[in-house]
Amino acid sequence: MSLSVTATPVARRFEDCAPAQYMNLTAAALYQQAIERGEGSVAKDGPLVVKTGEHTGRSAQDKFIVRHPAIEDKIWWDANKSMRIEDFDQLHQDMLAYASEHDLFMQDLAGGADKEYGIKVRVFTEYAWHGLFIQHLLRRPPLSERPSVDEKNGEPDFTIVDLPNFVADPDKHGSVSKTVIAVDFERRLVLIGGTSYAGEMKKSVFTILNYLLPEQNVMPMHCSVNVGKDEDPAIFFGLSGTGKTTLSADPERTLIGDDEHGWGPNGLFNFEGGCYAKLIRLSPTAEPEIFATTKRFGTVLENVVMDPETRELDLDDATLAENSRGAYPINYIPNASLDGVTTHPKNIIMLTCDAFGVMPPIAKLTPAQAMYMFLSGYTAKVAGTEKGLGKDPEATFSTCFGAPFMPRHPSEYGALLGRLIDQHDVNCWLVSTGWTGGPHGKGRRMPIKDTRALLTAALNGSLQSAPMRSDPIFGFKVPTEVENVDTRILTPRETWADPTAYDAQAKKLGEMFVENFRVYAPYVDDAVKAAGPTLG
Repeated sequence: MSLSVTATPVARRFEDCAPAQYMNLTAAALYQQAIERGEGSVAKDGPLVVKTGEHTGRSAQDKFIVRHPAIEDKIWWDANKSMRIEDFDQLHQDMLAYASEHDLFMQDLAGGADKEYGIKVRVFTEYAWHGLFIQHLLRRPPLSERPSVDEKNGEPDFTIVDLPNFVADPDKHGSVSKTVIAVDFERRLVLIGGTSYAGEMKKSVFTILNYLLPEQNVMPMHCSVNVGKDEDPAIFFGLSGTGKTTLSADPERTLIGDDEHGWGPNGLFNFEGGCYAKLIRLSPTAEPEIFATTKRFGTVLENVVMDPETRELDLDDATLAENSRGAYPINYIPNASLDGVTTHPKNIIMLTCDAFGVMPPIAKLTPAQAMYMFLSGYTAKVAGTEKGLGKDPEATFSTCFGAPFMPRHPSEYGALLGRLIDQHDVNCWLVSTGWTGGPHGKGRRMPIKDTRALLTAALNGSLQSAPMRSDPIFGFKVPTEVENVDTRILTPRETWADPTAYDAQAKKLGEMFVENFRVYAPYVDDAVKAAGPTLG
């Protein structure tokens, strides 16, 4: 991607805070620096265990986009907070002053495996372990392809500065707290301060690509991707906690990536070079590939409880955070693709963690229904994925399955996805990994073995010929019989002790869909409008 970037002189000064010995260190060197600086501990088998303090998830309310006249009409301001140019300037200067008194670790990395559409990203981190994290999560190009620190030989497309111990001042910087994530698309600079949660860096790159790619007719997606031996790529849309990482790590299929991808003229491509998996109550039986990464040298384990004497991990202990995470390079998954690219998809899976216990474990969607579900983005936020959430999942609608990372209006992404689905004749499915037999607190979580069996049937084509019923409210087709799956869970109403209570719950959820979709209705055609729930 050619961006014709001309960095301002002041932006280059962050390089002055990164001594030569801390530039583009290897993973082992960053690991050593993290230990020597007391940033983390080594667990049994070699992973690095760190704590992120009060921020154990994203700080959604602390993220801003700088409001330049040139981008005024391109940003979806209803869902993105704005920051004044002068506030960003002050933040920039104050972070430079802070950085001048601290060593920074510099990484030259890339976002996007398709070189035609990827970007070069220079990342400065205050913590060595943050440098290791982002080296895992982004792509590490060969030295010959990295931009030179010497301004005469080029600059990165974007710069990210991550200073966890910098304290933002709402009166000076236009923030709402001591934490700030500020994205300036014009100056191609991201400033992150006041949070030790490393995921803010990777999501900033996702936000950047979500802004840049639609203008090149490339669809950016919050999804995982895998591909089988028959060249049948599958896209898994879903928010944190819906199972993107777990379900895409299939031993029978090659993993392209677990969280962020683009879909363009050349096919699908991973934005990242690693994975960022939820670890709380991770099962070595149900999720063996991911579990194995917790025993690898270099894996970064965030907020995982460790015995201080034996150095054994306790993945079931949520004392530090419900949102405990593991960051590791994608090659730690045995059957992962290292080049991060594949052909156009055959199937799209839209994952939802349905806290109402209403959605079936799988449903076949028409293209219009797929667009309705994509723009709705229904799921439940799982405790810990964002600051401020309680213990219970919270039903939510996050358009495009990633509203916090979408700078543009959802209709842009929806229209682009719709064209691609039609062009490539893609099968679309809705899969619930949420509750069955009742809502959260009364029912039970959908058995992962049944979810995997249903996905296998969808991806190998056998589900196409299964007997189907039409859901009376949502209208999509639901199989009534699938090999190796408990037949009762295919009809959620039959799993409830009180079917009348199910009917009321289903109607309530349908009403929520209808109300939520009102803001998108003006931007879609009649077929998509008609694809919503029928309330009777």
